[in-house]
Amino acid sequence: MATSSSFLSTPLLKASSSFPTHFLSPLKHCVSAPSTEFRALTLYRNRNGVSTSSAAVATETQVSTPDDKLKETRKEKSDKLEKVVLPTNESSESLLRIRHTCAHVMAMAVQKLFPDAKVTIGPWIENGFYYDFDMEPLTDKELKRIKKEMDRIIGRNLPLIREEVSRDEAQRRITALNEPYKLEILDSIKEDPITIYHIGNEWWDLCAGPHVEYTGKINRKAVELESIAGAYWRGDEKKPMLQRIYGTAWESEDQLKAYLHFKEEAKRRDHRRLGQVLDLFSIQNDAGGGLVFWHPKGAIVRHVIEDLWKKIHIERGYDLLYTPHVGKADLWQISGHLDFYKENMYDQMNIEDELYQLRPMNCPYHILIYKRRAHSYHDFPIRVAELGTVYRYELSGSLHGLFRVRGFTQDDAHIFCLEDQIKDEIRGVLDLTEELLLQFGFSKYEVNLSTRPEKSVGDDDIWAKATSALRDALDDKGWSYQIDDGGGAFYGPKIDLKIEDALGRKWQCSTIQVDFNLPQRFDITYVDSNSEKKRPIMIHRAVLGSLERFFGVLIEHYAGDFPLWLSPVQAHVLPVTDTQLDYCKEVTNKLKANGIRGELCHGERLPKLIRNSEMLKIPLMAVVGAKEVETGTVTVRSRFGGDLGTMAIDDFVSTIKSAIESRASI
Repeated sequence: MATSSSFLSTPLLKASSSFPTHFLSPLKHCVSAPSTEFRALTLYRNRNGVSTSSAAVATETQVSTPDDKLKETRKEKSDKLEKVVLPTNESSESLLRIRHTCAHVMAMAVQKLFPDAKVTIGPWIENGFYYDFDMEPLTDKELKRIKKEMDRIIGRNLPLIREEVSRDEAQRRITALNEPYKLEILDSIKEDPITIYHIGNEWWDLCAGPHVEYTGKINRKAVELESIAGAYWRGDEKKPMLQRIYGTAWESEDQLKAYLHFKEEAKRRDHRRLGQVLDLFSIQNDAGGGLVFWHPKGAIVRHVIEDLWKKIHIERGYDLLYTPHVGKADLWQISGHLDFYKENMYDQMNIEDELYQLRPMNCPYHILIYKRRAHSYHDFPIRVAELGTVYRYELSGSLHGLFRVRGFTQDDAHIFCLEDQIKDEIRGVLDLTEELLLQFGFSKYEVNLSTRPEKSVGDDDIWAKATSALRDALDDKGWSYQIDDGGGAFYGPKIDLKIEDALGRKWQCSTIQVDFNLPQRFDITYVDSNSEKKRPIMIHRAVLGSLERFFGVLIEHYAGDFPLWLSPVQAHVLPVTDTQLDYCKEVTNKLKANGIRGELCHGERLPKLIRNSEMLKIPLMAVVGAKEVETGTVTVRSRFGGDLGTMAIDDFVSTIKSAIESRASI
């Protein structure tokens, strides 16, 4: 049910991303496998004089020249959807009102069809609305019935009427309706009088608004019920499981169509599906939920990411660390994690009468390395970095592919510095962040600077200096940013950065946090120029966030079509017949000897081999027939650049190496 503003602002529980304000076309260089297959065959046959049966020629013509009218119609439809600008709740108050009213209309429809259903909360959310009901599980068929009833209510053009009542009167009405969740919500509303919104004189709800004036203001063709999910009341697994119905609502039918088009494209890019299709990773039920298995192809991408990460960090003055995955429970007591983070930690292990803990963070370990010896002010800044695996307790219902897991590897780093070094160190982190993210094709960011919350540690002076240093570093960098007043951690101000992917979605990625808390808890010090002990500043920072989540974002950003330098397999060597196998092995070995990830594929007819390569999104195909063996060449097709012709093997190798070095496509 909709209630006071604190309930209305409840976000959609979806950790993945933000929806873009406009829909942009996905990568347009992608071509269908059958069409590409026959173009590659045609190229090979034309250049090598291979005869083709009349049936094969007919097939080529049929596949490579689809019905122009149908193609043009689809293109026009796609272009039209790309031009539709999708408003947000923030940019359009009318859209927010529509979505909020849709939640009420849906609740009214549900209770008309299912009189025993109890209502709870129903806010607007990023792309629509939802409502939670205490009722029997729903089916997709019943979802259609609910939508039809909503359409009838909308069509009746009923007024939305605001009423103010006393708390006692609200309680009397709720009790009369036998709505226990409403009573609990009423108790949580602190303001008087209590506001109620009626739909005509048939249904009402506790609500602070806003709403449209009449249900007829909602475009029935711009509303769709999307899915049903389970949700615990108040998010507490010990409380009843409710039925949550998600819906989307827009101002026009065109907006809805553009949104649904976006959803289809997002579904096509879903990293969980592509992870299986491309054999990149899996999560094995026999091992447990939220635990990631990196398959060979996914592992090689991770290897490339890690190597680049380490190279850039070493160049920028970081020392690399490796630290244990477990530690004494006392360590986490000192750090404060057992007091403030225990619900996210796994149970302790008793080893020889001492309690040990799987680590949820890397920070205490880096501090212990700092404390191994005394430090002078001459030593600063000290920068340490680790690709450290941590473990967080997550309920099974919250797990989501690579985006929400129980074990993951953070690209963690900590900087120990002096107060007057904060600005330069933050600027250095911003430069490193940009350098690394640009390598993966991310150039658009949303940046937030979060300042001191009401409850915090540290004195006013150091908070002011640290916040000013973060602001000055951002200004020096020239990045635009928003101020999140009071949104900092209790231990210091922070900068959060979201990256924008190919669909315009924003993903939380990098974070930079100044910490006044852990240096005090662990009593770390240095000796200043006056031979006095002082406490250093500690900066936490992660650029990619976690390797698992970042890999998931990469998969969806590229739709599994990784650029050449990052692709797990960079080239397939394809023989026309098995008589060319020995030569193909030589080509494949030469690719590997030059650091190129090549694979020899055989055992099928050439059309099938080409089709398989396309399905696996292999950047390059080197086709080898009798003429290539005779001339020491390969016939090359690029997934992104089309037909590249016939090349000598050494030229093929040097072309690939040059493209990898420059991060270019061929």
